[in-house]
Amino acid sequence: MTQFARLRPHQLQAGIAANTPVVLPIGVMEYHGQHLPAGVNLLAVTEVLERLDDAIITLPPFAYGAASHAVAGPDGTGTLHIDANAILPLAEQLFTALLRAGFRNIHGVIHHQTESFDQGMPTDLAFRLAGRNAIMKFLEGTRGAGWWGDFKMQDYYADQTQKANPFNWIQIHPLFPKGATLPFYHAGQGETSLMQALAPETVDIVRVNDGGHWYTEGAAAASAGLGEAGVQLALAHLRQVLGIDPSPNQSSGNSTTPFLRMKQP
Repeated sequence: MTQFARLRPHQLQAGIAANTPVVLPIGVMEYHGQHLPAGVNLLAVTEVLERLDDAIITLPPFAYGAASHAVAGPDGTGTLHIDANAILPLAEQLFTALLRAGFRNIHGVIHHQTESFDQGMPTDLAFRLAGRNAIMKFLEGTRGAGWWGDFKMQDYYADQTQKANPFNWIQIHPLFPKGATLPFYHAGQGETSLMQALAPETVDIVRVNDGGHWYTEGAAAASAGLGEAGVQLALAHLRQVLGIDPSPNQSSGNSTTPFLRMKQP
């Protein structure tokens, strides 16, 4: 994983030229029982993205989403709820800044309440609307009013590739594909397994029954093996939606030519 914050200008310019995916990990701080950390949703994304090595540029993660207090209240549980209406303007400004910098392959990845991703939930909806707002305002500001009706756009419906369709410039994805065969319910066997595979030091399985919660039932049967199967499912999904060459990644520690394994649209 190539971190945006560690890149110098010529490296960022190389990423823009190669149309390298720029990825924003999106998460929340939320109670996940007594056996898991508050950052499960964020860690699931950041640790999976780490496996993609230098095939992507990763932005500093956004950790403070609209967690809600549906699972637990705020008192000492780790849940930090930020209203989606506060997130929207910040996200729109971030996406606008990336567009102005020259990036046209911008993505957000989220793992929070994504079982309802088709309809959307507050955090992902805030980022999705922010992306659309940023694109619309950027296009009108750079191309002028009536840009879509111009004859230059006459192939809009025929050519929906990433570069031809500006609405592909910013996309938000769930960590797992729709209809994933492995269940990753809140704080249950699946998410506990994910943490055992990705961040085992954060899991204290001895405490799994301390809260007496219905949603943690079955978590005691979690395993790193099941978690790793989930990681591979997520990686396959992300490689597809990000347009990444599925060839095995190599360490970027001594690389002087990053961004060469990207599929060009």
